[in-house]
Amino acid sequence: MNNPRNTESFELEKLGWDDFFAQTLEQNGSADLLPGRVAVEHRRSYRLYAAQGDVIAEASGRMHHDAKKHGTPLPAVGDWVLFRMIDDGARGVIHKVLPRKSKFSRKASGDHSVEQVIAANIDHVFIVTTLTREMNLRRLERYLTMAWESGAAPVILLNKADLCDDPQPVIVSVREVAQGVPVHTLSAKTGAGLEQLKPYFTNHNTCALIGSSGVGKSTIINSLIGETVQKVQEVRSADDKGRHTTTRRELIILPDGGLIIDTPGMRELHLWEATSGLYEAFEDIAKLAASCRFKDCRHENEPGCAVKEAVANNTLAPDRLQSFHKLLQELEELENKHDVQKRLKAKKSVKRSHTAYRKTTKK
Repeated sequence: MNNPRNTESFELEKLGWDDFFAQTLEQNGSADLLPGRVAVEHRRSYRLYAAQGDVIAEASGRMHHDAKKHGTPLPAVGDWVLFRMIDDGARGVIHKVLPRKSKFSRKASGDHSVEQVIAANIDHVFIVTTLTREMNLRRLERYLTMAWESGAAPVILLNKADLCDDPQPVIVSVREVAQGVPVHTLSAKTGAGLEQLKPYFTNHNTCALIGSSGVGKSTIINSLIGETVQKVQEVRSADDKGRHTTTRRELIILPDGGLIIDTPGMRELHLWEATSGLYEAFEDIAKLAASCRFKDCRHENEPGCAVKEAVANNTLAPDRLQSFHKLLQELEELENKHDVQKRLKAKKSVKRSHTAYRKTTKK
């Protein structure tokens, strides 16, 4: 905690501060608490950008207690937090996380249903994939489902155009599942197509780069900044994949304005409470479902199913319906786990109450 810090002040507006956060500050703030934005999340501390400069801070003991007992959020990269300077300004203590206007979340690895916030308060989610053999439409549908659920606007970036001789068939297939989401073709290595991204950063907007390992997220950031700030490694010729180098989530201020959040490549991408996002990502199926005979049609074996009829008429790809069913089943299983955990938690609470009552009556 004694690391030297940059004391040069930041303008909050250039960090993404706007009327939304100003209003939440009025509702949640205290006179002695200062606003800052989480730039990096370490194991036990956070790096904040604030008007006071670059601040290293820890979450208060109360925050950890409330997170464990009540499930209140701990800070994530992109969050606006309220903190207090201590030790004569050497470090800070975070006391509150301001309400988020968006968040990209996934289910954390493991058997328990635990949310992991990847990036908070983002305006656009850049879903990065490639025009090479790494492209996977079913995985792209999963990313789109989670992006729509985040509250931010999804954008698809098809990187590594320099490695693809004929990108058009890939672009066409991507647009079919994108359902109106902007699709941009680029080569971060050569810089071709990067100018298409500049409008997304106007008004100090924040964009998050999401994608699998080796799709070129770090190269995109280096190209946007104009210098190497994120390590990259060369593509493997055997499978067209780069090697994953980003090891942490980080909020980066771009020299021409705007901010970008770099994230490590995701080997596992489990959904987290994304039912509305699912129907946004599969808008074509949602529109067809409105004509099904039964309102609760699951598009499996029910009579009068407009979705199954579209598959039979070759106006809806069978793989797309299969992907929808897979994601829907995953969400239903997640909801069931939530219900079980709630029942177990309630049961433990009742047991504790009974134990406390018995101890009282024995006195």
